[in-house]
Amino acid sequence: MRFKVITKNTLIVGFLLCFSAILVVAGISGRLATTANSSDTGRLLPIYCVDTSEKKVAVTFDAAWGADDTEQLIEILNEYNAKATIFVVGEWARKYPDSVKAFYAAGHEIGNHSDSHKMYSKLNFDEIKSDINLCSDSVEQAIGVRPALLRAPSGDYSNNTITAAESLSMKTIQWSVDSLDWQGLETAEIVKRVTAAAENGSIILFHNDVKNTPEALRQILSDLSKKGYSFVTVSELIFSDNYKIDNTGKQIKLS
Repeated sequence: MRFKVITKNTLIVGFLLCFSAILVVAGISGRLATTANSSDTGRLLPIYCVDTSEKKVAVTFDAAWGADDTEQLIEILNEYNAKATIFVVGEWARKYPDSVKAFYAAGHEIGNHSDSHKMYSKLNFDEIKSDINLCSDSVEQAIGVRPALLRAPSGDYSNNTITAAESLSMKTIQWSVDSLDWQGLETAEIVKRVTAAAENGSIILFHNDVKNTPEALRQILSDLSKKGYSFVTVSELIFSDNYKIDNTGKQIKLS
């Protein structure tokens, strides 16, 4: 019987070989994990739209300027049995609490659009969370309910935006159809932009207190109604749990 003498050098070499093998395996595993999640860049995404077979869309407004068209918008939405989500800036809510109350009393959802429209990508987690709370405080003072949804000012979000909202049990909402009404587009242009892009699960962005928005809204709701669409709040459109958000921002229900 032969016996192999194991020297100290042999042990060291063996250890190094084993250690190198472990590193190689770990490296391969890491690359496989990265490949499997190649669309995951580490950036969190808000909800832009929803994957649904139902012909329904969410009409949303960002409210940060005046409030002269509040009753007109409510009348038009009511005409088409449409429920909207109004994302209000805290300063606006404090200046126009009666408009906040009017939208809410008419069955529309009130969302949070920051307290003073600061760009959230320039703020840290604590600053964003504090700003969200200031707006929510103002909304709660007006209607007795805190918003469950956040839309970052100008859609300018960061990972901190989404995690700050989640820490307050809020979902961050973007949009998939932009009316660009705030740019002063003519009514026909707004209508064409929205009706051409709207599809099942779309979240449509408008602004209040814009000259051509009310008339464009009336035509859009009429056109989409004829195509069989219904108009629901964002909270009614999105999934509350058991979902994923793909790399386009589409919320997809998991089976």
